[in-house]
Amino acid sequence: MKIKSASLTDIALTAVAPAIWGSTYLVTTELLPHGYPLTVAMLRALPAGIILLLIVRQLPRGIWWLRSFTLGALNFSFFWAMLFISAYRLPGGVAATVGAIQPLIVVALARLLVGTAIRPLAITAGLVGMAGVGLLVLTPSAALDPIGVIAGLAGAVSMAFGTVLTRRWAPPVSSLTFTAWQLTAGGLLLLPVALLLEPALPTPTLANVLGIAWLGLIGAAFTYLLWFRGLSKLEPAAVASLGFLSPLVATMLGWGVLGQNLSPVQIIGIAAVLVSVWMGQRAQMARRSTAPMAALPVRS
Repeated sequence: MKIKSASLTDIALTAVAPAIWGSTYLVTTELLPHGYPLTVAMLRALPAGIILLLIVRQLPRGIWWLRSFTLGALNFSFFWAMLFISAYRLPGGVAATVGAIQPLIVVALARLLVGTAIRPLAITAGLVGMAGVGLLVLTPSAALDPIGVIAGLAGAVSMAFGTVLTRRWAPPVSSLTFTAWQLTAGGLLLLPVALLLEPALPTPTLANVLGIAWLGLIGAAFTYLLWFRGLSKLEPAAVASLGFLSPLVATMLGWGVLGQNLSPVQIIGIAAVLVSVWMGQRAQMARRSTAPMAALPVRS
């Protein structure tokens, strides 16, 4: 089956987002102060959202206020809070493996909320991807913290709902404007929670500022612009399967930047993740061969 060049472009641009997200663990551990998950999540979302709002100069109207805050909570506020809590309480490998269940949740939700058919190839891609992530990042000494596991699962469910609802609620504005709305809403929701539940940040160092700038401007504003653009053009399950690239890139950065060893098992995991991503996009192409994307039941 030949993939159209336009589809390849959409897939490639969307894949840039999770690839950049793979740098989050490195930046968080090397550049940011430890113990401030909610504050870091807020600083990642709110400044980037305000900057984008100043660029687009357009606020939501009517029902889009509620939808922007709902999606901002699902895609940013709650998801990032759970992500950081999971990362702080679990070894990186366990946290990544728990979060890798998200594409399978997206497949089920896309069926319920968007009407997308459940394809065996998409299910297989999700299972292969989870196995690949496990091989990449799990170690024999990995410990399970119940709160960390629950937070990881809650974050995966939140992002899955956000992914599918973003596809269902096709916004009447550009992807840039839609990203600005959600980032700002997500940051505003996190602001009072961070102020109430966490102590004030220490005086930031240059490394802290650079880390927050990277996570906010590149790891949030730029990447989510690409992510939401992809959701407007590709099936939710196909987009979600690209998320497996994040732990792959994180592993490669650990090897290339931090000098961590890359074992034969991890190399097998890399291959499994790449196969999973290919299968996820193959399922997308199979869908396109039977029904154009324009015919997908996107409801408002």
